[in-house]
Amino acid sequence: MNVTRATFDDVMVPNYNPADMVPVRGEGSRVWDQDGAEYIDFAGGIAVNVLGHCHPELVKALNDQGNKLWHLSNVFTNEPALRLAKKLNDATFSDKVYFANSGAEANEAALKLARRWALDKHGEDKNQIIAFNKGFHGRTFFTVTVGGQAAYSDGFGPKPGAVDHCDYNDLAAFEALISDKTCAVMMEPLQGEGGIIPPDVDFVKGVRELCDKHNALLIFDEVQSGVGRTGHLYAYMGLGVTPDILTTAKSLGGGFPIGAMLTTADIAAHLKPGTHGSTYGGNPLACAVAEKALDIINQPEVLEGVLKKEALFRELLSAINDKYNVFEEVRGQGMLLGCALNEKYQGRARDFMMAATKEHLMCLVAGMNVIRFAPSLVIPDEDIKEGLARFERAVAAVVNAE
Repeated sequence: MNVTRATFDDVMVPNYNPADMVPVRGEGSRVWDQDGAEYIDFAGGIAVNVLGHCHPELVKALNDQGNKLWHLSNVFTNEPALRLAKKLNDATFSDKVYFANSGAEANEAALKLARRWALDKHGEDKNQIIAFNKGFHGRTFFTVTVGGQAAYSDGFGPKPGAVDHCDYNDLAAFEALISDKTCAVMMEPLQGEGGIIPPDVDFVKGVRELCDKHNALLIFDEVQSGVGRTGHLYAYMGLGVTPDILTTAKSLGGGFPIGAMLTTADIAAHLKPGTHGSTYGGNPLACAVAEKALDIINQPEVLEGVLKKEALFRELLSAINDKYNVFEEVRGQGMLLGCALNEKYQGRARDFMMAATKEHLMCLVAGMNVIRFAPSLVIPDEDIKEGLARFERAVAAVVNAE
């Protein structure tokens, strides 16, 4: 059956508007389309392809597990899930893991756990959830309501209640909002979709202290920032603040769908049998691939390499900006970077992304004013240099078209 980009318009729900080219093959940080044209991938499947495309060790893990056991459901457990959970607990603050299929599902589980914990320990009046403007936590109705972008949550009827927002990095506003009725605070330790906005360390520490003061749980959404992307296995490790619950997905499976919620034994005890579940959560195929990805990423040379590659990105982006003067700043950490457009180019991030695609570079946006890069953590330096040469041509095309 011959399929093209036009087939999408015939057969798919129109909630996406994909690029004209259709990728068919990937290897490392390179992708080829139906016509055989080659692209450099700085998008990483939206911060998912943490080791690039078709990493041989991930392919082997998938094939090995594919010849053993595909699916069981949670009526039974399985060896890959138990090994992965043990490694996550050993590498982080957590004692217990819950597996899901996506970041949204991991966040849904975290929010439900927080509400159940508060109900069990403090009563039904302690139900407020605080999150932050420009935050993003998924597309289920609960998580999109907690996310701080009304454009994603409006228009679907009455929203889940007792959810409030304030500005990120504004400790005074947060302190005015939190109270003994707050059961949980959900935040990204590096805002992704909202514009690659890094946290002020004093703000994060202040949030932790106020959560402790008011007996509220602190949930870190590390769906985008986790699994090595910032140069730490998880971003909280570089902030000196430990959450009560952490969610992880995207990079965790290296491209295979998986999500997880990590927490302490005391908090986990409030999800008793039957209170929450997922048919595919803890799938043996997903867990086998994620275990191998975690083994590769959680090594000093890989994590240190992320920061070296960040320095190369920043050096070359600075040179581009010296020529064209389009960025106000380059934000982010590790292999999660955002080029924030200056006043002259406000609202035009998508123009730069589309121009990059024409130059055979895959990148992303984070809102209307930020061009986002989330490549493989092990992208070769020569691919960074070639990709940014293509990006420079894209910048020139946008600037010169005026």
